[in-house]
Amino acid sequence: MTSPHNSSAAPGFYNAEHYDPSKLVPENSVGYLTRKVMSSIRTQADAQLASHDLTYAQWLPLFKLSLCSTATVASLARDLESDPASTTRALDRMEAKGLVVRERSTVDRRVVHLKLTAEGQRIAALVPPVLADVLNGHLSDFSHEEWQTLLSLLRRMLTNGEALRQQLRPDSAASPSA
Repeated sequence: MTSPHNSSAAPGFYNAEHYDPSKLVPENSVGYLTRKVMSSIRTQADAQLASHDLTYAQWLPLFKLSLCSTATVASLARDLESDPASTTRALDRMEAKGLVVRERSTVDRRVVHLKLTAEGQRIAALVPPVLADVLNGHLSDFSHEEWQTLLSLLRRMLTNGEALRQQLRPDSAASPSA
């Protein structure tokens, strides 16, 4: 299997030449289209969850917390790919609604553990059916094989992106041997 990028090339120059900078338009950009699809999914889910007084900034953390029994503010922020301040603001709103409680660690006072309340668990349980419905709607004319292919291709892009991230990290450069 060949590498997704040419490690001998300068950063920014890769083997794949699917895009020509002089002809790049958003309508053909994987990034732009992916962002538009995510925006559509989020908007549709928000519309269905609005009757429960939930927004994306709240239902996504609730859903993530329902899947993890030992979450901290820091781990939730990382999982959501959000900054801790934004996560804290969302948690403030969810705590005011009685959906989540924060408990300071007895071992390390800097660590704040998160727990869903009974009401938070009830509301979080509403999210998966809504997301499944919205995702199925977006995939309505896809065959099972096309859906699996799409998942596989997206996972491959994530793997390629992670390889690029590792390659560009300063500490990933080969250290000189003594």
